[in-house]
Amino acid sequence: MNVTSADGTSIFFEQRGDGPPVILVGGAFNDRTTTVGLAEVLAGDFTTIVYDRRGRGDSGDSAEYAVEREIEDIAALIAQAGGTASVFGHSSGAILALEAAAAGLPIERVVAYEPPYSTDEHQRADVVADVRARLAAGDRDGAVATFLKVAGTPEEMIEGMKQAPVWGWFTALAHTLPYDLTICGPEARPRTENLARIKVPTLVIGGGASDEALQSGARAAAAAVPGARHETLDGQDHGVLQFPETLKPLLTDFLKEASARPRMQ
Repeated sequence: MNVTSADGTSIFFEQRGDGPPVILVGGAFNDRTTTVGLAEVLAGDFTTIVYDRRGRGDSGDSAEYAVEREIEDIAALIAQAGGTASVFGHSSGAILALEAAAAGLPIERVVAYEPPYSTDEHQRADVVADVRARLAAGDRDGAVATFLKVAGTPEEMIEGMKQAPVWGWFTALAHTLPYDLTICGPEARPRTENLARIKVPTLVIGGGASDEALQSGARAAAAAVPGARHETLDGQDHGVLQFPETLKPLLTDFLKEASARPRMQ
């Protein structure tokens, strides 16, 4: 199915289950297929909505990118869902979910899993210009490697990935990496003035097995959102979408506190 965003871009989505709507937002190297597992796990209690962010999968794109366009995409999905929805975001998708709530979209509740903010203890270089330059030169491999390095992936692991099928998946989505870097912002520093405007219940989750930089970013996000709750999911890391059952108890308990909303149309 498709919805049309404010700028005319077609956004492809799928829905499952029945109950209060929850929109699942993936991060870098993600399309709707990477959030399907979580959608199916939650579908017994919620209407789950997975979608291809613009520039990915079966969704369209625009000539000029702005975070505001992706927020408008979420707004179109919320309208399709009946006017309100909760939102779950993973990685840069978590930052996008938080920014959507800060923009005042009719969001019931927000769950952010490891928004990759940098902190004073764990700073991150700003590589968006480098990634764009590599893409403009047709160097999709270099763009992916640059992104992975700044995300903290060891060089030897990147070299191993290049020999695996997953590398083709990464390079196919390389053109969207500037989108995720723009969402994260300069040096991935939290936009505290935006986060402070969030008025809806917010849960920020960090993986207990994740490196300290990601856990630190999750704590920083929770500290910046008024009244936000922070939880650590023991035994999980940034790849939690591969193990969606581990998220079910936390998400179900938190999201069920939302008021019942109209059914999906």
